[in-house]
Amino acid sequence: MRRRCDKNRKRSKRREIKCPIHDCYMDSVSQKHRLFANQAIHLQQRGVSRIAASMLITTHTTVSMQGEWLEAFWCEECQQKNWYYVQQTDNGKYSISLAPRELWQRVTGVIDANGNPSVGEFTRKNARQASSNLLQRFYDN
Repeated sequence: MRRRCDKNRKRSKRREIKCPIHDCYMDSVSQKHRLFANQAIHLQQRGVSRIAASMLITTHTTVSMQGEWLEAFWCEECQQKNWYYVQQTDNGKYSISLAPRELWQRVTGVIDANGNPSVGEFTRKNARQASSNLLQRFYDN
């Protein structure tokens, strides 16, 4: 028989995300980094028709992917942190796989390692030169 306090529990329960190697529950150690589609092929891979996908990309340039994200998890058995590509299915279950490198290019909230792509090479070189000149003056004094 279930107790009354169990029946009326309104708090969220732990997400059932298990380690693919040990089948034990993993703890999240990062925020969710949501994915977005910036090409029509990304939407077509998820079941959107070719015409609808191209219309969405031309009007919005990027489309947020619902139920897909990258997140870091800690496995107690492995004793390590790994980044996983998480997909939430319609019935509330999760499927995870190790995050491939190419997915990091389609994640929101992550700074590009190569810098801002809208900044030209001339501006980037001058900014580096100006900062090195300031450091040189600082160390000369």
